[in-house]
Amino acid sequence: MVFSSLLFLYVFLPLNLVLYFLTKKREIRNAVLILFSLIFYSWGEPVWVTLLIFSATIDYFHGLIIERHRHDIGAKLAVLSSLILNLSLLGIFKYSGFIVENINAIAGLSLPVPSFSLPIGISFYTFQTISYVIDVYRGQVEPQHNYAKFFMYVSLYSQLVAGPIVRYADVAREVNYREENLHDVSAGISRFLIGLTKKVLIANTAGAFAEEYLSGDLTKSTTAAVWFGVLMFSIQIYYDFSGYSDMAIGLGWIFGFHFLENFNYPYIAKSATDFWRRWHMSLGQFFRDYVYIPMGGNRRHQYFNLFVVWFLTGLWHGASWNFILWGLWFGLLIMVEHLFLRKVLDKLPAVVGHLYLLLAAVLGWVLFYFTDLSKAWDCIRVMFGAAGTGFWDITLEITLENNLFWLIAAVAFCMPIYPRVRAFIESRPVLSNIAGWVKTPANLLMLATNTALLVGSSYNPFLYYRF
Repeated sequence: MVFSSLLFLYVFLPLNLVLYFLTKKREIRNAVLILFSLIFYSWGEPVWVTLLIFSATIDYFHGLIIERHRHDIGAKLAVLSSLILNLSLLGIFKYSGFIVENINAIAGLSLPVPSFSLPIGISFYTFQTISYVIDVYRGQVEPQHNYAKFFMYVSLYSQLVAGPIVRYADVAREVNYREENLHDVSAGISRFLIGLTKKVLIANTAGAFAEEYLSGDLTKSTTAAVWFGVLMFSIQIYYDFSGYSDMAIGLGWIFGFHFLENFNYPYIAKSATDFWRRWHMSLGQFFRDYVYIPMGGNRRHQYFNLFVVWFLTGLWHGASWNFILWGLWFGLLIMVEHLFLRKVLDKLPAVVGHLYLLLAAVLGWVLFYFTDLSKAWDCIRVMFGAAGTGFWDITLEITLENNLFWLIAAVAFCMPIYPRVRAFIESRPVLSNIAGWVKTPANLLMLATNTALLVGSSYNPFLYYRF
């Protein structure tokens, strides 16, 4: 089940809201969230809910063991146990096939390649429970003694399958004492519908264009057509992932949780370093706090530390060399920026930095899109005119003419137009009152538009669904 489905919008979510708000007892509300989270997670693949329960349970007890053995070796052993168990599960289900394939290729062996259906959201909840155990060990949070509350935190469906990666420290108070209110419910509904619109109206459309222009034999495509396809994927992945983050944050507000932001208009960045402070921020913060800084950060072996972090960043996204190369591509850019490039960019007009980042990001998305590296190379050759396929074609011209206003809107809303307009309106009482009256009709319009699009289309992918 995904958020952008009619089943979720008109059956699952309304039923969840009704049962949740029927009672004021916190324990029952928590039980409702747990029940619906288990239903959501097990939809289609119920067997993997046991893995979720196992991960939550072992780290619940790891937290208690650390508290009991705070001043002896037992606490360190509990952290080590958590890391081994969680990373082993992630490695078995996500990376075992990739590892065996590469061993076979390097050593000329014919070992059987494991094939597992990847449990939904395993990368997200694994990192969440690991961060909890480490933060308890560091004394940054108190261990949760109530198993039901801890399991609710781990299994909460609003952010389980797509993030953001929610650290227990950021929601510990709300797990125990949250208070829902009408303002947050209203704001959460609006935020959810904005995310849904980003996903259905923009990401799905861009994804269809990307598939149309990047599938097949790229060496027979024109340069402009391939550039258009890659740009459409760049738009798709931003609106797809940030749209789901918006929906997760909005659902969190409705239920009294306040998750940290996960995107901050990354395409307005002026460097790769700045881009990764704005893109999937919860993942970047995880690797910073639990890998980069413990390894020495900027103090020692900085470039080796950066290499490890960006290798892992790429690997986290998928068990394939294209994802690893994508991560290392950004790692290389950030190393070069640390060495000298940032100083050069700071002396140049801001537009130069923007153009550099956009080119770097788009080339990176080529690696991300194609798991077949030979197709990625064909794509880059055509993009830079090395394949001799010509520059322009009439099919692309027709596509641009028929979708001009959609394209303008899709590009424009990659920039912080909405928050600036909102701040302007809120600073003026008359406009703020008008906006209050318009809010409900606008929400209904977004819901109706997205419903119509979902009814009329079977194309509704979610790129991060199995990460």
